[in-house]
Amino acid sequence: MAGKGAGRFAPSPSGQLHVGNLRTAVVAWLFARSTGRSFLIRVEDLDRVRAGAEAEQLAELSALGLASDEPVIRQSEQADRYERALEHLQARGLVYECFCTRRDVAEAASAPHGRPGFYPGTCRGLSEDERERRRTQRRPALRLASAVGTWSIEDLLAGQVTAPVDDFVLRRNDGVIAYNLAVVVDDAAQGIDQVVRGDDLLDSAPRQAYLASLLGLPAPTYAHMPLAVSPEGRRLAKRDGAVTLEDLARLGWSPLAVLDVILASLGLPGGSLGAALASFDPVRLPRNPWVVDPAALFSTPAGPACKPSAPTDKVLP
Repeated sequence: MAGKGAGRFAPSPSGQLHVGNLRTAVVAWLFARSTGRSFLIRVEDLDRVRAGAEAEQLAELSALGLASDEPVIRQSEQADRYERALEHLQARGLVYECFCTRRDVAEAASAPHGRPGFYPGTCRGLSEDERERRRTQRRPALRLASAVGTWSIEDLLAGQVTAPVDDFVLRRNDGVIAYNLAVVVDDAAQGIDQVVRGDDLLDSAPRQAYLASLLGLPAPTYAHMPLAVSPEGRRLAKRDGAVTLEDLARLGWSPLAVLDVILASLGLPGGSLGAALASFDPVRLPRNPWVVDPAALFSTPAGPACKPSAPTDKVLP
C-alpha cells in the first residue's frame, strides 16, 4: 500500500460489537485510508475474553468491508514484547512493586487532597525490608515511577489534551500486563502511528505518550471519536435494544444497510466505504456523542435517517 505507517482498530473479545463500536472501526479505516496508511486489526485479549467472541467480531467487521491489511495479532501471544519493555524500564529504575489493594487505592483517592483515579505513590518509598515482608502477604503489582505530574498530547479532534500521569500499573498482581503498557508496545511493534478510538480513552493517551517517550518510542497521532450513547446519555450497550448486527438482522437489516446508518451519522454518503472515503474530511466529523435510539433508528428495514451529532465549526489543528 502507498504511504507509510498504519492505523488500527483493536477490540477486546468480550462480546459482540454494537453499532457504536462499528462506527469507531469505520472512522479508523477512513482515517487510515485517507492518509495512505495500512489498516490493521489487533485483538486485545489480555482480559475479559468470551469464547467465540473474536471470531464473531472479525466476521462483523468483515461484513462491513473492514479487513486487516496484515494478519491479525493477539495480545495474549506477545508476552515476550512486554517483558522486554518491562526489563528496559526496570534497568532504568523506573519500576517499583505495589502491594495496595483496589480498596487501598480508592481510599487514598477519596482522602483529603486525594485525586480520583490517581495513585499517590503509597508504595514507592517502601524499604527493601518492608517490601520483603509484604511479599509474604500479597503478590505485588508493578508500577511506573513517573517523573512528571501531567503530560500533553495533540489530538486531531479534541485539540490539546493535558492529563495527570500518576504511577500507573504496568503489570497487575495476577501477572497480567496492564493495558497502558501493552498498547504502547504493540502499536510501536506494528508500525501503528495513527490511533483512532473512542473518547472514553482520551485521558489515557497522555499516559501512553509519556510511557512511549520513556521506552524511546514515537507517540502516534491521536484522534478520539465521541462515543455512541443511549437517549439517556449512557454509553451504548446491548441492554439498549437491537444494536448489534445479529440483532438487527432479525429485524431485516443487512450489514450494508447498517453501514449506511453509520455513515449518515458521520455526515458521509452511503452505498459503500469507497464512496464515503471520497467525501471524508476529518474537519467535518461530528464532535458530539452519537445519540442512538434503536426503537426509532432501526424501526423498519428501510431505516429512518439517524440523529446526527450537532455540527461544529472547529478546525483541526
